[in-house]
Amino acid sequence: MTENTFLLIGLGNPGREYKDTRHNFGFMLIDRIAVRLNARGMKVQSKAIVTTATHEERKLILAKPQTFMNLSGQSVQGLIHFYKIPLTNVMILSDDLDIPFGTIRIRAAGGPGGQRGLSSILERLGTKDVPRLRLGIGRPPGRMEPANYVLQNFSKDEQQTLSEVLDHAAQAVFAFVTHGLNKAMNEFNGDVRES
Repeated sequence: MTENTFLLIGLGNPGREYKDTRHNFGFMLIDRIAVRLNARGMKVQSKAIVTTATHEERKLILAKPQTFMNLSGQSVQGLIHFYKIPLTNVMILSDDLDIPFGTIRIRAAGGPGGQRGLSSILERLGTKDVPRLRLGIGRPPGRMEPANYVLQNFSKDEQQTLSEVLDHAAQAVFAFVTHGLNKAMNEFNGDVRES
């Protein structure tokens, strides 16, 4: 069963006030996938909101940890243990300050790159070998603190292409699920607007 089951975890902060912020890009992507696949059966498990869907005969477990971002590892560790999913079938979806807005970067492994949710997950799991899809949000303007920038809503300009970025990222996740990580990386890494 587990080889055809995938756990997709979007990172963000719970609560209405954070709903449309840059830091909730991972949540937004999970929501987009859930709508595209008509996901069903919302429940709370391992401190996460979980729904399930199917895509090309594969079961997808979609999760949004409800701990705050920097404690995401608690929820992710619990979900992986509960569902007994190998890390090769897990993908973490998160925002990334070091990547320009509109750019997607899929990797098989690596450090957290300053993303505290990812940092918490890697620490809890005790490995850097966790597939991830990072959605670029760019650096803050001027001398703005990154911590303030990530908790702001997307700019008006960004909002115009936000839906396109989410659709492209959802396609990248589907490629990962059906064809594997390498195909997803080769086909989708880069600027969404140039593809």
